Amino acid sequence: MIALIQRVSEASVTVDKNIIGNIEKGLLVFLAVEPDDNEQKAQRLSDRIAGYRVFEDEQGKMNLNVKQVGGDVLVISQFTLAADTTRGMRPSFSKAAAPDFSKKLYCYFCQQLRGQGFIVPTGEFGADMKVRLLNDGPVTFTLNC
Repeated sequence: MIALIQRVSEASVTVDKNIIGNIEKGLLVFLAVEPDDNEQKAQRLSDRIAGYRVFEDEQGKMNLNVKQVGGDVLVISQFTLAADTTRGMRPSFSKAAAPDFSKKLYCYFCQQLRGQGFIVPTGEFGADMKVRLLNDGPVTFTLNC
């Protein structure tokens, strides 16, 4: 699994001109599932994201996680993160998992975050989405499991 996480002041996702998910302070997570991923990896990645210290403490150091600052997590499926870009002028998506498998693990990943007490709005799996965000920092990290 690959997660691109961004610390945001606000973020939203729109499908067919309707906002279907939004958060204020928190993390925007773009998530890609690869063929060898499983529920154990999804659990580990959700734990890492929940505990990842990317918010500033009183001294301005990144020592606080999203829960400690009262933030939420918006999760968007993003199979393009699994693209093979090593050759040519067009990405290959052969490293991304099949849609049915991806959707199952994507939903499981979101469920694991909700089980930790987060509000977890999501995009619509497989839809054409418009994502708006106000990146705070900017702070962006890629996590792999």
